[in-house]
Amino acid sequence: MPVSFPPGFLWGTATAAYQIEGAAAEGGRTPSIWDTFSRTPGKVENGDTGDIAVDHFHRRAEDVRLMGDLGVGAYRFSVSWPRVQPTGRGPALQCGLDFYRALVDDLLAHGIRPVLTLYHWDLPQELESAGGWPARETAQRFAEYAGIVADALGDRVELWTTLNEPWCSAFLGYGSGVHAPGRTDPVAALRAAHHLNLGHGLAVQALRSALPARAQISVSLNPSVVRAASDAPGDHDARRRIDALANRIFAGPLLKGAYPQDLIADTASLTDWSFVQGSDPSVIRQRLDWLGLNYYAPAVVSAPDPDRRAGPRRDGHAPSDHSPWPASEQVVFHQPPGERTAMGWSVDPSGLYDLLLHYTREAPGLPLMITENGAAYDDKPAVDGTVHDPDRIRYLHSHLAAVQRAIADGADVRGYFLWSLMDNFEWSYGYGKRFGAVYVDYETQARVPKSSAHWYGRLARTGELPPPVA
Repeated sequence: MPVSFPPGFLWGTATAAYQIEGAAAEGGRTPSIWDTFSRTPGKVENGDTGDIAVDHFHRRAEDVRLMGDLGVGAYRFSVSWPRVQPTGRGPALQCGLDFYRALVDDLLAHGIRPVLTLYHWDLPQELESAGGWPARETAQRFAEYAGIVADALGDRVELWTTLNEPWCSAFLGYGSGVHAPGRTDPVAALRAAHHLNLGHGLAVQALRSALPARAQISVSLNPSVVRAASDAPGDHDARRRIDALANRIFAGPLLKGAYPQDLIADTASLTDWSFVQGSDPSVIRQRLDWLGLNYYAPAVVSAPDPDRRAGPRRDGHAPSDHSPWPASEQVVFHQPPGERTAMGWSVDPSGLYDLLLHYTREAPGLPLMITENGAAYDDKPAVDGTVHDPDRIRYLHSHLAAVQRAIADGADVRGYFLWSLMDNFEWSYGYGKRFGAVYVDYETQARVPKSSAHWYGRLARTGELPPPVA
């Protein structure tokens, strides 16, 4: 029998500004932390930068037509903060806002719902130079920026997201240093996590005051499905520690208005958490209209054990001499057996099912959206120019079957966004990893929909899961 999704289920694709836009110095845009980081030798593979990326800034209309041809119903994009407010302070650049006004108008003309993310990691460099996310003022500046974008686009955009994957911003940016700005200070990472939470709360307040009542506001987290390597007490404690740092440090204040006590105890040797001021938890815990969840692969962890043969450290991100896990550096990450993507991440749709059921229990009554899910593979054009990616189709089919099973078991999932619309700048991996449903020839900027794009378009038009073949 066909696997069907509920009527009105939102089928979309997703991108991020720095990964696709290019035009890094046009229209008054100033450097973001990713401009600075990618231009620093040794930080990004092959010295790649987002200076040109896939030139979406100049190819906007073409890319929207492509989405329309595929039949997707929604497009999740991010606004480049330094394109709109170059220093992170003061008035907006109208020419920067005009780009997003035109993008939204194009989307609506093609019957595609715009889903706007305010922050996908491109902090204006001037704010980083003043302290970045470890500084409290950055949260206040983010709220001001949110109000600027809401005033400009609130009449046409109904679905808003404050932050994308704040864990990456805090712990890869300020802990392990494999993401911009490349700092390696565990206390700064914890401070950044709190001020990202606070920035979210302040931004929601700014959005609520500026947007029409019909607007819906969310945040997109990348919770880690953390599993213990065995039933040993030490392995379960390792799972608890990573769960606190990966998940509950955000879900606790966002959904319950408090940081978990075990997290505070685990990190007491580093900080007394005095950067959390009296009213902060109530500011952070704002009403959400839905919760965005990004999922790629689970994590398997254990306590250190000299007698256990553990594989190389794998926590789903680029290697670093510094840990992204403050006060839990001793936890060992294991690579599960089985199929893996080109990123080296395990293919495990059961993790997505578990994640959706967990947040159904954790936040009853709060609708969920999968705001990122997808896989990188070594896609290459055939002689005739077509690009076949059967591995990606099988990946998507298995994960979407898990989504449908979660819905059948009570999860209120309202939509799914494929990561990504097209190949792009994959952060510290540069252009070496391809997540797109659309192939991009980086020399010519030609776009070629892969087999998975046509497969996904069929799903978006019918709401029925096609067979896992091209």
